[in-house]
Amino acid sequence: MEGVRPGEGPPAGGPGSGSGSGSGSFPSLFPPGLHGIYGECRRLYPDQPNPLQVTAILKYWLGGPDPLDYVSMYRNLGNPALNVPEHWHYVSFGLSDLYGDNRVHEFTGTDGPSGFGFELTFRLKRETGESAPPTWPAELMQGLARYVFQSENTFCSGDHVSWHSPLDNSESRIQHMLLTEDPQMQPVQTPFGVVTFLQIVGVCTEELHAAQQWNGQGILELLRTVPVAGGPWLITDMRRGETIFEIDPHLQQERVDKGIETDGSNLSGVSAKCAWDDLSRPPEDDEDSRSICIGTQPRRLSGKDTEQIRETLRRGLEINSKPVLPPINAQRQNGLNHDRAPSRKDSLESESSAAIIPHELIRTRQLESVHLKFNQESGALIPLCLRGRLLHGRHFTYKSITGDTAITFVSTGVEGAFATEEHPYAAHGPWLQILLTEEFVERMLEDLEDLNSPEEFKLPKEYSWPEKKLKVSILPDAVFDNPLH
Repeated sequence: MEGVRPGEGPPAGGPGSGSGSGSGSFPSLFPPGLHGIYGECRRLYPDQPNPLQVTAILKYWLGGPDPLDYVSMYRNLGNPALNVPEHWHYVSFGLSDLYGDNRVHEFTGTDGPSGFGFELTFRLKRETGESAPPTWPAELMQGLARYVFQSENTFCSGDHVSWHSPLDNSESRIQHMLLTEDPQMQPVQTPFGVVTFLQIVGVCTEELHAAQQWNGQGILELLRTVPVAGGPWLITDMRRGETIFEIDPHLQQERVDKGIETDGSNLSGVSAKCAWDDLSRPPEDDEDSRSICIGTQPRRLSGKDTEQIRETLRRGLEINSKPVLPPINAQRQNGLNHDRAPSRKDSLESESSAAIIPHELIRTRQLESVHLKFNQESGALIPLCLRGRLLHGRHFTYKSITGDTAITFVSTGVEGAFATEEHPYAAHGPWLQILLTEEFVERMLEDLEDLNSPEEFKLPKEYSWPEKKLKVSILPDAVFDNPLH
């Protein structure tokens, strides 16, 4: 549960109650990490020392469900000269290390990131006559924070979040999010490390798909050029009824389609509902990897194996790609488990240029025939994987949201893969690699064309290439949600 109340404690009234004003004079009673963030808020809003706040009644470090201690809400007058409308500005407190005593985040020094290294912000257009900020964005931010704490994946500018529901639970077309640097808030050096500020930007489904097919930064730049769709400060208007492509049809063909053709996609993987079968082994073979297949009891991996697989996936993604986010929806948020002392991991991408470098988990197995299984949302991304990634000499990974299963498609131009042209299907435990030649990719794109028309799609759907000994099935979500039934 959360409470809405006038600003209290450090983020609101702290400096004003001390002997000085401004960000440099704080009573010692309040946590230093929190002071740093509040000081940046005070710089932007010197006339709002006591903003309305949504607070976690039972703090996360006391066993509460909400990782953010506070979300402060400010009234921003915008900038008429830049065509920036008046809006509400939300700032989170809790993804960074506020306390420095290991109660939430492990203190690792002052030179690196504080906690997860960032806080979230959100800018919501103020409606005419609205005297107080809506509080639903605070719960949205808590949902994203729960994902970060549970998965230990950090956000970066250009990331996208598939939410699949109006952000304010209305009938709005704004149902997904992109993330970018906050246009006003500057990085803060605190005694516990550096904090940056990532702004949530609400987008329509068509804009999310364009970001997946091309890249998030490109779509953010387009949103900045359309005042009603965000403008220079990327302000979310939940009443926006048109996508940027409906407002300006030339944006799709002249910018997005051209960008995809020239650059490909920088989405190198997604967390998904997926599985794979090794059809070249009989079911009674104990060494078979059917442990990860639908319809059989999963084989348990050791903690060491699991971490090595995750590290291999993390290291195996290219420098020209941005961190990838799994689809998140409100229905799954309450089921997340919280790790009180998480280690810090990137999401499925590395900022190094390392190619796929498999760890010696177990021996690599060459497979003769495989069956890939995806839900409809994951299957709809296969054309993106083929056209936007493999035809540009890159790779694409599906990572199961329910276990350690992973499927990586690689092109012949990816170095270090353990799948080869001679043995195009190869596995390391539950991690399958599939190498596809350019000729076969072009054929698959023709055969999978109906994946681009989900409204005409009936499940289950099967595609088969017998001479390649490859089968792909698109299955209902229920198959993955209840694998033993």
